[in-house]
Amino acid sequence: MSATHPGGATSPSPAGGGGHGLVGTTDAGAFLARLVRLAPDAVVRLRSDASAGRTAIWARLPWNVLVVRTVTGPGPGDATVSAGELLAVLDGDGATLPGRRDAQWRWPLPPPASRPVETMPVAEVRRIAAAAAGALRSAAEHGVAGRAVGQRAVRDALLDHVPVLVSPDDSTAERVEVNQRLIQAVVRMGFLGRADADAPTDVGVRVAGRWVALVGPFGAAWSQKVADLVVNPIRTRPFG
Repeated sequence: MSATHPGGATSPSPAGGGGHGLVGTTDAGAFLARLVRLAPDAVVRLRSDASAGRTAIWARLPWNVLVVRTVTGPGPGDATVSAGELLAVLDGDGATLPGRRDAQWRWPLPPPASRPVETMPVAEVRRIAAAAAGALRSAAEHGVAGRAVGQRAVRDALLDHVPVLVSPDDSTAERVEVNQRLIQAVVRMGFLGRADADAPTDVGVRVAGRWVALVGPFGAAWSQKVADLVVNPIRTRPFG
């Protein structure tokens, strides 16, 4: 089974008039506000789906993960702009598209067709993210095995850690790994919604070629690093 991946725009066409063409400005603003807190100088790529009247907003987080949220509105076609500048326009109820920075987008996007491989409970995703945050705090305060370790080294090790493995039913199929980079992306970008809100309870794991995604109720995170992946959280690992 295959389907267009969340955020996958098709047949981009310009909205015209030099405007951003976004109607779902509340959703877009929430995405941009979280993004600029994590990466103040980030750019976003707006890609329109003319047939659906929706626009995918793509960005790259500092830990090498692409994130996307799709909002209503015909959008500008295919344009890259400053996340901070677009947020300022939306906060001011403006309609102008900020100055284009197309040359600053240097990353490939996942293929438009993806397939689901498993689902994970939202609560489990939150638990894994919290465990990593606790491990980082503990390492910063007490070191690792009694030895002081730089916070950046610990952070990078945590992000590369694979707390979840997904194995397709077909034993010959390549296994997929869900690392902390994806987990942290969906949590920190708010893609799971509020913990006390009445929201969907599952997060989807999808693959598209050599890409893996976690798809939450309010957005998706994609990583191009795919290694060999039953959804089974590895409870014996120290960081998840």
